Amino acid sequence: MKAIILAAGLGTRLRPLTNEIPKCLVPIGDKPLLWYHISRLHKFGVDNILVNTHYLPDKVEDFLKNYQNYDSKGLIIQTSFEIDLLGSAGTLRENKSFFLQDDIFLVVYGDNLTNIDYKKLIDYHLEKKGICTIACYEEKNISSKGMVVFDEDNKITSFVEKPTKEKIISNYANAGIYVFDKKIFDYLSTYTRIPFDIGHDLFSYNLIENENVFAYLMDEYLLDIGTLETYDIANKQISKLIF
Repeated sequence: MKAIILAAGLGTRLRPLTNEIPKCLVPIGDKPLLWYHISRLHKFGVDNILVNTHYLPDKVEDFLKNYQNYDSKGLIIQTSFEIDLLGSAGTLRENKSFFLQDDIFLVVYGDNLTNIDYKKLIDYHLEKKGICTIACYEEKNISSKGMVVFDEDNKITSFVEKPTKEKIISNYANAGIYVFDKKIFDYLSTYTRIPFDIGHDLFSYNLIENENVFAYLMDEYLLDIGTLETYDIANKQISKLIF
């Protein structure tokens, strides 16, 4: 099973913490954020991980080398450096060859801290047989997230990135965790724009209307480590979480 961890962000809202380290390596408890993603994915059978880089890439490379030396247990970890940020969907398109040997693959935003059960998510995706499954959670401040609307079968009928107040009709948000069928590259190859984003662009370019995209309603922990405030919360809560 393959997965990509999207970890190329600048982390500007976490400055000065990210002045000298990339966002994906900010320490949560006694380990970098990226450690939690890799160890969680490997625990649930992912044996080949791609990490995209951009800001301070050498520090990410050094961390991954050390991880493979001590904790990998056969796990393959590769990186893909982006001179200019490609956007989340643009990164998938750029690394098409990495994914195509498998029928499905995972995409995980490196900004979040989560202990999601990936087996349940993957099993749900295989049961639904859609082109994509989006992990979703209940969010009070939906206007700053990707709003997900779905029917009684959890088939997504609408996706709105950062909806304005008058457009809010759901409190379920995109968790930044996806299972994609490789058929998604039929759509990704159609658009050449850069940057190209999954939420802002891909889900808006008729994918929801033309294909079966499903919502997986997760009940595990998820926190966006996007600000100094949420970073402090994560450090206070990490001791209660099981990874």
